[in-house]
Amino acid sequence: MPLEQDVPPISGFTLRLFTRIVRRYFRSHFRSVMAQHADRLAAAPGPLIVYANHSSWWDPMMSILLAQTLLPGCKHYAPMDAHALARYPILRKVGIFPVEMTTARGAAQFLRTGCAILREGGVLWITPQGRFADARAWPLAFKPGLAALALRVPEATIVPLAIEYTFWDERLPEALLHVGSAVTLEVASTTENATKQLETALAAAMLALQKASIARDPHAFEPLLQGKRGTGGFYGLGRRLRAFFGRKPLQLDHTRRDKS
Repeated sequence: MPLEQDVPPISGFTLRLFTRIVRRYFRSHFRSVMAQHADRLAAAPGPLIVYANHSSWWDPMMSILLAQTLLPGCKHYAPMDAHALARYPILRKVGIFPVEMTTARGAAQFLRTGCAILREGGVLWITPQGRFADARAWPLAFKPGLAALALRVPEATIVPLAIEYTFWDERLPEALLHVGSAVTLEVASTTENATKQLETALAAAMLALQKASIARDPHAFEPLLQGKRGTGGFYGLGRRLRAFFGRKPLQLDHTRRDKS
C-alpha cells in the first residue's frame, strides 16, 4: 500500500477526458480566457509552485486548463479540502489530493505530499487562502502551509497567479489572469515572514489585474481560449439572417474588437 507522502497517481486517460470537458465548459460559459505574462509560467523551471487567489468554483478547472495549455509536459497536482473532494471523486484521478483543512494531521499530510511532488519535479497549484474570497477583499490572510512548504523545498520556483472573472461588454464573462514574477524567499526566513512576502507578491499581481480589468482592453492580454460569441437565441439568429441577406459582414460581438 502506498504511503501518504507518495505522489498521488494520475490517470492519463481520465486527465485527457477531463481536460476536454474543462475546455468545453470554458468555451460554453466564458467569452474568453485571457492572460498577462503567461510566458512566466511557460518558462518557469521545475519544480514549480503556482499559488493563486480563490474567488470561484471555477478555480480548480482554471488550474487544469492552464496546466494543459501552458505546461503540457509536466505532471500537475493540487490539494483540496477532503470534504469538498468527496463530492467530486473524479478529481482524484487528475492530480487533486485530499487535505484535512483544520487538523494538525492534515497540515502534516499536505507538507509530506507537497514535498514528494516537488522533489519529483511536479507542479503544485495552491490557493493558500483556504477559502472562497472576493478578488478585491483584503487582507489575503494566507494559511501557513504554502510558506512552510516553500521553505522546505528551496529549489522550487514560486509564481503568484491573479484570477478574475468579470463581465465586460458581452453576454458572457471574461476569465482574466495575471502571472506575477517569481518570488525568491529570504534566506532563513520564518514561516510568518515568508507568508507575508508571498501575500505581498500575489497582492501586487491582483492589483495589476484589477487595473487591466477596469480598463477593459482585450489587447492588453494574450488570448488562451476563445469561447462563445454573440447573443445567441432568436436575436442572434436574426442578426445572422440580416447579415446574410444584406450581404454585410457578421459582427458577432456587441463591441467590435478589431485586433482580436
